Amino acid sequence: MRIFLDTASIDDIRKGAALGVVDGVTTNPSLVAREGVEYKDRVLEICQVVDGPISAECISTEVDALVEEARRVASWHPNVVVKIPMGVVGLQAIKRLSAEGIKVNTTLIFSANQALLAAKAGAAYVSPFVGRLNDAGQDGLDVIRESVAIFDTYDLQCEVLAASIRGPRDVTECALAGAHVATIPPAILQQMVNHPLTDKGIEIFLNDAKKYSAV
Repeated sequence: MRIFLDTASIDDIRKGAALGVVDGVTTNPSLVAREGVEYKDRVLEICQVVDGPISAECISTEVDALVEEARRVASWHPNVVVKIPMGVVGLQAIKRLSAEGIKVNTTLIFSANQALLAAKAGAAYVSPFVGRLNDAGQDGLDVIRESVAIFDTYDLQCEVLAASIRGPRDVTECALAGAHVATIPPAILQQMVNHPLTDKGIEIFLNDAKKYSAV
């Protein structure tokens, strides 16, 4: 399973990329707005740090406007994947954009049926929101499992990108459920790195090393 960072913080992206485990980034205008920078400028900056898919969200609500916006955003860099929300407008836009070779990440997926429709329209990725589904009393992992199974059965060339990840265990569960990608906040990536027993083990090794060096 590939790991994307879900953030617009260039500092956090640099730190994650330095670990050698970050394969891409997902972001949106809200995340960029918190950074106080221009959207295009930050996306291009991210593309210089991570050589992988960089999802940048489009916000137009009518088909023609959404297609034009997506074309503009996709032109920023070869690694940019445009994020488009699921829906009637979104599916029409995805069909047109995918025919032009523009990669689309369909966001706000909450059912396997939505994932199937997005894949058939030509999306490169579908993003089920695991955490939000769990909050609503549903099992977000069911959507991951079902979507992966459908795509495998019918050889649909679309990847399941698990989003709305709330903790390290969610990442493990998504990997076990067959998600092709999980996009996670930087804080959760750091939690995945750390473990108190690892820290304790390092402490023991260092203390033992001091004994040998004192001899």
